[in-house]
Amino acid sequence: MAKPQAVPIQELGEKFYDPVAPADFPACTPRFLNRRWANRIGLCDLSDEQWGKHFCRFAPLPGNLPQPLALKYHGHQFRVYNPDIGDGRGFLFAQLGGDDGRLLDLGTKGSGQTPYSRRGDGRLTLKGGVREVLATEMLEALGVNTSKSFALFETGEELWRGDEPSPTRSSVLTRLSHGHIRIGNFQRFAFFGDVEGIAALTRYCLVHLLDEPLGDDAENAARLFDRVCSATATLAASYIAAGFVHGVLNSDNINITGESFDYGPWRFTPKWDEEFVAAYFDEIGLYAFGRQPEAIHWDVAQLAGCLAMIGEAPALSDLLASWPDRFHLALSDRMLARLGIARRGEAEDRPLISAMLAALRTGSVEIDRFFFDWRGGRQPAGEVYAAEEYKEFRSLLDRRQHPSSHAYWADAGPCSMHIEEVEAIWAAIAEHDDWSPFESKIDAIRRLGDAMTSDAPA
Repeated sequence: MAKPQAVPIQELGEKFYDPVAPADFPACTPRFLNRRWANRIGLCDLSDEQWGKHFCRFAPLPGNLPQPLALKYHGHQFRVYNPDIGDGRGFLFAQLGGDDGRLLDLGTKGSGQTPYSRRGDGRLTLKGGVREVLATEMLEALGVNTSKSFALFETGEELWRGDEPSPTRSSVLTRLSHGHIRIGNFQRFAFFGDVEGIAALTRYCLVHLLDEPLGDDAENAARLFDRVCSATATLAASYIAAGFVHGVLNSDNINITGESFDYGPWRFTPKWDEEFVAAYFDEIGLYAFGRQPEAIHWDVAQLAGCLAMIGEAPALSDLLASWPDRFHLALSDRMLARLGIARRGEAEDRPLISAMLAALRTGSVEIDRFFFDWRGGRQPAGEVYAAEEYKEFRSLLDRRQHPSSHAYWADAGPCSMHIEEVEAIWAAIAEHDDWSPFESKIDAIRRLGDAMTSDAPA
């Protein structure tokens, strides 16, 4: 096993986290091991026994954190401020360097109780773990900046939940993330008026997560906020282009690096429906498909308020005001990327994007089918594509079609991840302990990802 690099999180000190102990699970049955990403972070030599030792029993990696750390944070949850949260069923287990030079965190979900568990059991259902693996694999394939599901172990406990049949099987998930710092981490220090805490966290993010030079506090605040605005605008655009609904875009679920993570009641909307909601408890549609940019922008505004304690409010306000323009530019990038064509500038791109959105909003075809047909270069015909809204789109696209050569585009249909398939995959596991549909779906998703990458325009 390669020796992990230094552990920068320890520079912050214990007012940022609490050392905790992992749960002692009765069993450790591997259900998903991400060997592809293990190769990228120097863990390619792990034996099956070592996978269980480090990612179910959580024995420290050599030269890394001697004990897991539960990070402290607050956050707005459905626009209501909550000071009683934090890492309640997870912790930061280790930090390593990726093959691209980025600092990467190995964090957990379902690893036991912490000081922030709020009477919860600190556990994760196996169904929840399976769903997160499927979400992260699909989003990664579609080019969304997402955490990676690194390891999923079934842990041999029976869990009781009010929103699903109980008792249900248990699991522990380890996710690989570019940083572990949320907007909510800054909100906690703002809540306590801890100016130095905000300044220290800002410096940590700039140096270790964003590779930015340091200046005085005001410069640091503006530099960090500028990067966060761009990253989160791209995240919001990526959700829309993917047809994805996160479900719970609270400020404690927004990563400073703009990386999507922590998947609970997620869904992919089959057709372009801006009112489509993922979470049954989102009764007002606050985080509906079409409102996700607004939700993320609102969360970013909360960060601006925190950074104003060390920065200049007018500069932060100007950056926040630029967020919608950044989002629209990112949306053009992400929509064209999914279509498989390069940008040519605002004058040419805007009419094509407008025509594409008009066609999608007819709801005449599923989103995945739309991109599969038009990116595949098959010049789709038939009644569904004969509508008036498709004429301008077809005309504009014909002028700049990018050839797609991967065999995936010749399949009978696209690889999708709608709720019916998720439930069918889980039913096979729950009723027959049959993991073959899950494993086959992972293979299919990765084939989609290969097609998206290999046919990407220069």
